[in-house]
Amino acid sequence: MADPSHTGASPAERAAVYRKAAWRLLPLLCLCLVAAYLDRVNVGFAKLQMMDDLSFSNTVYGVGAGIFFLGYVLFEVPSNIYLHKLGARVWIARIMITWGLIGAAMAFVQTATQFYILRFLLGVAEAGFIPGAFYFLACWFPADWRGRIIALLLSALPLSSIMGGPLSGWILASFADVAGMRGWQWLFLIETIPSLVLGLVVLRYLVNTPNEANWLSEGEKHIINSDLAREGERKQEHTSVKSAFTSPLVWQLSLAYFCIASSVYVAIFWMPTLIKQHGETDVMRIGMLTAVPYLVAIAAMYLCNTSSDRRGERRWHTAVPGFLTAIGLALSGLHFDSLALTMCALTLAAAGASATQAAFWSVPPAFLSGAAAAAGFALINSLGNIAGFVSTAAVGWIADLTGNPQNSLIMFSALAVMGALLILRLPAKVINH
Repeated sequence: MADPSHTGASPAERAAVYRKAAWRLLPLLCLCLVAAYLDRVNVGFAKLQMMDDLSFSNTVYGVGAGIFFLGYVLFEVPSNIYLHKLGARVWIARIMITWGLIGAAMAFVQTATQFYILRFLLGVAEAGFIPGAFYFLACWFPADWRGRIIALLLSALPLSSIMGGPLSGWILASFADVAGMRGWQWLFLIETIPSLVLGLVVLRYLVNTPNEANWLSEGEKHIINSDLAREGERKQEHTSVKSAFTSPLVWQLSLAYFCIASSVYVAIFWMPTLIKQHGETDVMRIGMLTAVPYLVAIAAMYLCNTSSDRRGERRWHTAVPGFLTAIGLALSGLHFDSLALTMCALTLAAAGASATQAAFWSVPPAFLSGAAAAAGFALINSLGNIAGFVSTAAVGWIADLTGNPQNSLIMFSALAVMGALLILRLPAKVINH
């Protein structure tokens, strides 16, 4: 835990400063992340109509949904290095406006090739956003606050599913054939608007560093800068881009995140389809049902990461939810006759995956700082997100081969176990604080 004595501030004063910073920064970043994920995963709902309209197979959909991550991976590290150099305000605004424009173009897809190209370009446009946000928050919050701050930011992911599911279902049902366009086309156009608007808001209101914040007093800036400087003294080994690329811990975390991200994206992209297989055909009701697991996920993320901050322990708080994810995925792979039982299994998988993902991102700042943190966040996220392509494409291929996407979930359950075991192999003295 951070020692406040070197700043002359009491624990209550420190808490007040970081709560103030959180209230000024997190709502905007959370809204941006909600908008990002609406644009990224609304293809899961568009699939309910566009596959028939465009005669796409499950394999075409799986490859198209996943090829997003190839563009994302290729441009993630360069994007985050530019963010480190230019500042989060300008670069995050650029990311959002670019992906908003490309997301809108998805409404006019007619062929599989066009689908692949635009999904790839969407990945290129969004590359750097999430690791950039993590790096940005690491420049504001010390270790004993970082877990819950990251959990609050990442609560935007299940929140985007809670909001996006019913919204997407409503758009599909209400805008079908309006102005000669199908519901899935309106889905892409309407859900692009928040990204474009928020990109302009970020450009106007985001503040790169505490020293630039005119809403902080000099004393408050001193508390934050002193805490971060003291923490930085313990991380002198990994401060350059080269050190991030040569660190065995970074590569171990990248492999672990591949396993974690696999379970996250399987749940996101295929949950609507798994619900539909139980005979639920109303797209609005499917959207409402997908919100349920993510309501539980938000609570799980915050409780797990608040406990991690208070105890100064990272490994078990990341691994245990990973094991629960594996159980949830394995149960989701069983052919229950009851939709309620399947929803319970999906809820366990979604809550576990969300909690372990949020806890995971408190680990890299424990030993990375400066340019190494920017590059390390991006490298871990980009290599881990190869899972986005592999998992979605694999589920689509297995669904076409066997007639049921549930048949692939045991494989992803095993990957979740592997990810948890890799986390437990990290050295506690380096990771915990």
